[in-house]
Amino acid sequence: MPIFTPHTADTAPAAARPAIEGARRKLGHLPAAVGLLAESPELLNGFLTVSAIFERCALDPVEREVVVLTVATSNECHLCVAMHTATLTQHDVAPELIAALRAGVPLPDDRLEALRRFTLAVLDRRGAVPEDELTAFLAAGYLPRNALDVVLGVGTYTISTFANRLVDAPLDPALAAHAWAPS
Repeated sequence: MPIFTPHTADTAPAAARPAIEGARRKLGHLPAAVGLLAESPELLNGFLTVSAIFERCALDPVEREVVVLTVATSNECHLCVAMHTATLTQHDVAPELIAALRAGVPLPDDRLEALRRFTLAVLDRRGAVPEDELTAFLAAGYLPRNALDVVLGVGTYTISTFANRLVDAPLDPALAAHAWAPS
């Protein structure tokens, strides 16, 4: 018997119902992960809130997705990798860039590679990034503000990746073309 209940708008705790309805309106369906995370309205609402804040940071949409996919592959969240691969595909990002992000290898774009390396440094060093790595990030054209934006993205998507892995969130059929497994 599963430990986590795949909630619907009818079965979710009352505090999670607005988030469930919002996800359904925005996406046209209720993702399985949202139904599972609704078990904790605070987690679901917290993630959705910080995710919306991250979407407003100074990084552009593709840069944000570089951060997210770097966290998702590092934390081995198959669902997150598939979801954010779909997002990058919608942004018409080059397939080579997407493939490199999914494989966790250097990116064909030097500036985005600096962002990926800095994100890994934040993750691996738990924020205590060595000065030379911060300097390299800034030399790639990023600002000190962007370094903090990366921290926001790492924190936001650590919540998501950990929670999705804990509840064993399944891949929704619409994401099957973007399925991913750690190597």
